[in-house]
Amino acid sequence: MAQTTSDASARAVDGRLPVVWMLSVILVVILAGGLFGYDQGVISGALLGIQKQFTLSSLVLEIVTSWVTLGALFGSLAGGWVADRLGRKKALLFAAALFIAGAAVEAFAPTVAILVVGRLVVGFGVGVAAVAAPLYAAELAPAEQRGRFISSYQLAITIGIFLAYFVDEALAGPSGWRMMLGLSAVPGLLLLFAVLPAAESPRWLLKMGRRDEARATLRKLRPGVDVDVRMKSIEASLAADRQSASWSEVFAPKWRKPLAVGLGLAVLQQLSGINAIIYYSDKIFEAAGFTTPAAQTDATTWAIGGVNVLATFIAIAFIDRVGRRPLLLAGLVGMALSLTAVGFAFLQLRAPTGAATTAGYVTLAALVVFIVSFAFSLGPVTWTVINEIYPGEVRGRAVAVATAVNWGAAFVVSEFFLTLVKRIGDTLTFWLFAAFCLIGLAWVFLRVPETRGLSLEEIERIWDRKG
Repeated sequence: MAQTTSDASARAVDGRLPVVWMLSVILVVILAGGLFGYDQGVISGALLGIQKQFTLSSLVLEIVTSWVTLGALFGSLAGGWVADRLGRKKALLFAAALFIAGAAVEAFAPTVAILVVGRLVVGFGVGVAAVAAPLYAAELAPAEQRGRFISSYQLAITIGIFLAYFVDEALAGPSGWRMMLGLSAVPGLLLLFAVLPAAESPRWLLKMGRRDEARATLRKLRPGVDVDVRMKSIEASLAADRQSASWSEVFAPKWRKPLAVGLGLAVLQQLSGINAIIYYSDKIFEAAGFTTPAAQTDATTWAIGGVNVLATFIAIAFIDRVGRRPLLLAGLVGMALSLTAVGFAFLQLRAPTGAATTAGYVTLAALVVFIVSFAFSLGPVTWTVINEIYPGEVRGRAVAVATAVNWGAAFVVSEFFLTLVKRIGDTLTFWLFAAFCLIGLAWVFLRVPETRGLSLEEIERIWDRKG
């Protein structure tokens, strides 16, 4: 009975954000996701110009493409520390500054080595933002809107990718790649200006013992609720968090179940092959029979970029209505089937011309289904669950670990995708991704709990009941 009363009390004081603060939070999250997405998408069009200017081998091309994810891996680990020690706002400001600096290095890089350094710096900024932005949204959003708030991060990623494809098309040419990469500084600057007037997380302020600031912030963010009751609710979940959790505590036995769920989703998201398709989409369509650069760019822009944006609205509409698990399960089924179809289509490319042309359109249609399935499931739901399942005691660092693992998996997939295709062929490569989706389907069904509509405090108690 006491637990039920506590849950009802937590809901009663949760409230909704005033419009101005709701827009502030969403703007910060969208810009953080947008710079992430732009960097993901822009490299697809920039690779041709980079390869021509520096005459790169496939291995070096993979390094230029994938080392941004290596930087993001380390950035996400640092992001957890910065977010816990300095606050969510300062972590986002740090990410924006890194992104701007990295974009400048990329744009003016005289050698491949300097270009790779710029990619690492940009990646570091992306990694910090990937931890801080969803964490910021999770802590400021009311429980019944948290899924939509965090999903807006994934939506922004897809919009960033889409805009990057348009920029690639507009700046196509031998030297256009420098401007493509240099324009990455724009979302960084916008994020910088959006974060400055934003509110700090009251949960983090209370965690750091700054009660007066937390009280003042809560009065702005929750004008219609009892601030004292709300503060007591937050402090109850932070009772064991008077000191920042060490890295060893993140891996303590009592947190292994939520950690396993977060890490599993982080790895599964990348083993689906999404980043390989985003980064190398032009090359995939070239292999599928789209012979001209214009045809490849059009297919990439609309079949990957445009569809990705539109399908993410499905998640935003239903993640807080239908729940996390149904979206994940439905998406994984669609992804497995579409990747299997892509594999069969590549088998037909060795056939006569007519069959090869048909195979190209089958590949296009199947990749559209794949992108739709990913965009309403593993894309947004993974980031939502990762940012809501961890107890407050370890949330910052646990989110950092899960994000770092996500980037590590992304690095492996993007670093070795072209090599894998050369070794085992397109068909087996896409079937391998499909197999990972099927394995993920079984794992989600058995291991991932439903968190729809639950407060962060209620989610913490799931693991006690499961223990």
